[in-house]
Amino acid sequence: MTPDSNPAVSTPAASDEPTPAFGWSRYAERINGRFAMVGFVALLLLELVTGQTFFSWLGLG
Repeated sequence: MTPDSNPAVSTPAASDEPTPAFGWSRYAERINGRFAMVGFVALLLLELVTGQTFFSWLGLG
């Protein structure tokens, strides 16, 4: 049996890599999620450092 005829073993193709694209693409959603996580952690650090909640920091609370 040759390695090419075994369907259980797959080799990653170059097309499996996410490519930058605009709009509703898998790559864009992954980047948006990562930026959201960074923003959330930054917000928590802001609250920790200032001792104020996010809403009071905005002047709403």
